[in-house]
Amino acid sequence: MASGEELVKYITERVVTFMETPKEERRRKTKPKEPWSEKWFGMIPLGIMLMKRPSERKKQKQ
Repeated sequence: MASGEELVKYITERVVTFMETPKEERRRKTKPKEPWSEKWFGMIPLGIMLMKRPSERKKQKQ
């Protein structure tokens, strides 16, 4: 396991790099959250939504 000094050095380096980066750059690095329906149920809600939506071909025939 790392000694206390190495751990303090590592944490200090991480904090310094975090503080030096601009706020906008940190925001760009974060990933956008996925919708809760996809997170909990996967692709099932998307499939249902696509099945419910009238297709382009049906609209053209009418």
